[in-house]
Amino acid sequence: MRERKWGVSVVQQQPWWKTSVVYQIYPRSFMDSNGDGIGDIPGILMKLDYLEKLGIDVIWLSPVYDSPNDDNGYDIRDYRTIHEEFGTMEDLETLIEEAKKRGIRIVMDLVVNHTSDEHVWFTESKSPESPYRNYYIWKQGNPPNNWGSVFSGSAWERTEEDWHYLHLFSRKQPDLNWRHEPLRQDIYDMMTYWLDKGIGGFRMDVINFISKHPELPDGIVHEGSSFGDGSPYFMNGPEIHTYLQEMHEQVLSHYDILTVGEMPGATTDDALLYTKPERNELNMVFTFEHMDLDSGPGGKWNFTQLHLPDLKRNLEKWQLALAHEGWNSLYWNNHDQPRIVSRFGNDKEYRVHSAKMLALVLHGLKGTPYIYQGEELGMTNIQLPDISHYKDIETLNMYNERLAAGEEPESIMKRIYVKGRDNARTPMQWTSDGGFTTGTPWLAQNPNTVTINADQAVNDPDSIFAFYQQLIRLRKQLPMFTEGSFELLVPEDEALFVYTRTLDSTVWYILANFTEETHHIKRTSISMPGSGYEIILANTQPTETSDGFELKPYDAFILSFEKGEGQ
Repeated sequence: MRERKWGVSVVQQQPWWKTSVVYQIYPRSFMDSNGDGIGDIPGILMKLDYLEKLGIDVIWLSPVYDSPNDDNGYDIRDYRTIHEEFGTMEDLETLIEEAKKRGIRIVMDLVVNHTSDEHVWFTESKSPESPYRNYYIWKQGNPPNNWGSVFSGSAWERTEEDWHYLHLFSRKQPDLNWRHEPLRQDIYDMMTYWLDKGIGGFRMDVINFISKHPELPDGIVHEGSSFGDGSPYFMNGPEIHTYLQEMHEQVLSHYDILTVGEMPGATTDDALLYTKPERNELNMVFTFEHMDLDSGPGGKWNFTQLHLPDLKRNLEKWQLALAHEGWNSLYWNNHDQPRIVSRFGNDKEYRVHSAKMLALVLHGLKGTPYIYQGEELGMTNIQLPDISHYKDIETLNMYNERLAAGEEPESIMKRIYVKGRDNARTPMQWTSDGGFTTGTPWLAQNPNTVTINADQAVNDPDSIFAFYQQLIRLRKQLPMFTEGSFELLVPEDEALFVYTRTLDSTVWYILANFTEETHHIKRTSISMPGSGYEIILANTQPTETSDGFELKPYDAFILSFEKGEGQ
């Protein structure tokens, strides 16, 4: 093996958010400090040393604001108050300072497409004479279009006075009217309030929904739906770039922060517009395309088997499109997605091996990686006994809608087991008996915490946790992660994911087996040099053959070559 020749100078020249690794905390499910069954900010404080040990640079904190919890905090009642379930403002200020001591920044969720219907802006806006009337989208008489809600049913809610307001999500989440300048100024003031507390940026919830087509046209009614698809008229709407550039000018440009926009329906062309530095909008966006590849016609609940070439081609598209301008976010998991080891890996016999494989493939790409709580432990999906045990509003609405349409409960539950959002929201598994709370958890603990837990993982040098530690450490040391170019190899192979990263005279080959079968790959088929490689990271010792490599189930490794060596 050669002595590594890498320096760190290139890494040090990058914006801090390019070389960082982000860890998402869903506070309700992370750590409960007071035994009420709900995770809280003091609980996060208790686990900062764990996160420091993992090596992450940023905590993305899902909403902790005051909320009626119709959508688990994404329905905000007061942007400047902490929900009493989570603690106090003093607790959050302590978290910001204690995290900073450990070199960790706190990124807050910014939810400004909608508020709770209990927000004072909305309660005031119910009066047509109120100065807050135009903070929301009100229409008198019949609904002005046929749009359906993301959470099922109509996107319009009627009030007693024969007025309707728009809600793209729950009826308790009325959409804000961004065309109204006073509303925008109130939002910018609120953002400044948080940034002045020392937070490290914002993850912006469905931020590309904030601009609606002013004429609110009808959407196409797809087969199997009773409502129109309004997404062409509210995703990436006509004024979205104007609003984001105004936000940047008035707020974001005054701070050294991370900004990432959750943007369903955004294409690579859209992402370039949002993330080119000279356009002064955002640092990066969350794409959804790779997360929809196991969805059949009709959406996420009509799931299908992942076809690996589709995943490879999609990730390639994003890697190449943002290779020189803009920036990619990289993720497998978040609070809205089922657990990746149960989804694209193997959560039974090969759970540890496949979790490491998925981590290596993702972190080897160019972009900023996001880890969702428990991903570093290989936490899995859960199958609760029946619908009464589930909490997610999207899941419950889907269940009731399909039940009313005549689908059998057993069939609906199979959909929930695979794609339900509560899969990601079960309590963090700290110890063999859970360790999340001394009380009754708000959502059932996965019983496999007996064997899958942090206590076990942090003391095991071969654990998934230890593997994530290595990936994070390498990102800080090696400029290849942030600077190397990307090339996809063997794109149509249905078992192997193979790509290269190249920087100066060095080429990395990343090879991964996504199946339970052993596969062989020839060096000649991927133009790999014959010898002289260094193992950067592997979830097992690579098995060489006379003409290539044998990849056993879920094997994955990064091999580094100097150009010209062995050729």
